[in-house]
Amino acid sequence: MTTVGTNTAQPRERILKAATTLLAEGGREAVSTRAVSAAAGVQAQTIYRHFGDMQGLLDEVARQGYASYLAAKQADGQDGDPVDQLSRGWDMHVAFGLANPALYRLLYTEPRPGQQFAVTGEAHQVLRRIVERVAKAGRLRTSVETAATMVHSAGMGVTLTLIAAQDDDQLTAYEGLADTVRDAILAAVLAPAAPAAPAGGPEPGARPAPVHAIALKSLMRDGVRSLTPGERALLGELLDRIATEERPGSGTSETQP
Repeated sequence: MTTVGTNTAQPRERILKAATTLLAEGGREAVSTRAVSAAAGVQAQTIYRHFGDMQGLLDEVARQGYASYLAAKQADGQDGDPVDQLSRGWDMHVAFGLANPALYRLLYTEPRPGQQFAVTGEAHQVLRRIVERVAKAGRLRTSVETAATMVHSAGMGVTLTLIAAQDDDQLTAYEGLADTVRDAILAAVLAPAAPAAPAGGPEPGARPAPVHAIALKSLMRDGVRSLTPGERALLGELLDRIATEERPGSGTSETQP
């Protein structure tokens, strides 16, 4: 059994290190009170004193394991082309899952009715802010909520599929899957970039009204002080209706969640 040195580390640090190692080596089922106590060289009561219960311990393991990934994702989502950031964020998410399969499963498949890990909720908010920037740039064809949910759901599904394939040494059979699904999802939620206007001439080809409506609604979230709350609510409702209009030639209409 893996054990953690007891000479210098404090009990809390030893417990966290033991739980993290057990999770990485044996998955969620390996992180039991008895196993953590033995590996960390502490009594069970010490675990409960520091973390409340085993779920509290797992929450802290998840938070620490996710911290560097979340920091990198937050740093990448501040400036630059938001469409590129959305694509890079997908790649970062898949890479994190493949590098940390047991932790990823803990974060995204652990049954917790009516709850979610705070760190995954924070990551989703980072994704939503990037999608909001895409909308403000006039590049989103769905609502922000719909796009963020589609990207998140598809990314999680692909990552779990690849983790399972990795466990069975079948990862090469799925080569290119993450890129293919990413490109399909982005094609579904992104509007084409506006063509450049010729020098001194009008903008060629008007953008579809739903794209402008989605962009304007996102920009309104920054605050429109010239409108009353009632006027903002009415304008938001009108923009939602425009955003769900059928685009000419599409044969379908956009829907809000």
